[in-house]
Amino acid sequence: MQIREIIDTLEGFAPLALQEDFDNAGVQIQSVPDEKVSGILLCLDITEEVMEEAIRLDCNLIVSHHPLLFHAKKKITADDYIGRCICKAIKNGITLYSAHTNLDNAKGGVNFMMAEYLKLKNVQFLLWNECHSGGSGIIGELPSVMSKENFLTFVKQTFQAGVARYNDCNISNIRTVALCGGAGSFLVQDAIKQKADAFITGEISYHHFFGYENDILIVELGHYETEQYTVQLLRRVITEKFSDVRIYETSIKTNPVNYM
Repeated sequence: MQIREIIDTLEGFAPLALQEDFDNAGVQIQSVPDEKVSGILLCLDITEEVMEEAIRLDCNLIVSHHPLLFHAKKKITADDYIGRCICKAIKNGITLYSAHTNLDNAKGGVNFMMAEYLKLKNVQFLLWNECHSGGSGIIGELPSVMSKENFLTFVKQTFQAGVARYNDCNISNIRTVALCGGAGSFLVQDAIKQKADAFITGEISYHHFFGYENDILIVELGHYETEQYTVQLLRRVITEKFSDVRIYETSIKTNPVNYM
């Protein structure tokens, strides 16, 4: 199959119209649109190590969640890792494609994948976008009520988080859960309006932990941690249509945050 067919499949699942205004999802670098796929490498972030892995595995397509080209660049040099990745991609004929906030906002997308790992039921969008048939965040129910302490342990283990930060909260039992992978603090009020007992996200500012003691349990797990299963989601989307494609999940740990 051709690289274009893979991209069409990804965009059929998560149309670019679903991406946020600030985003730069889609094709990042591509020289020959009709080139045949030699192999696909899936990752959360594109780094130099990921580029070298793609070259070693003879993959001419890298599909990432986070765009390599997010902010405008006025020059491409080897002075930073983005420039070096661009040079490697061009030199080795590797197409770079990103499915970012369009995949976050798609039905069955990143947040639904998180809900799947948490075994949530009756999952719906938290903030529905009628114009594009997508939405931000999700809300669902645990199979059974959990104590706050057991819930926090369960969530931390599920996402293999080095630490779970949470607010002071008087809610002792958790059943209804809202979540948003990555940076989702903008959805806290929506979670409260829909009577969620807890809200999980990847990163949230210090001041957002104040003032919700009687409203909702807020849990921050880390940006990478909440979105790590995106790679499996991308594999699922592609292999449902192309079962014989050579596809790899990166073996490189791209999380830039370390814990001790």
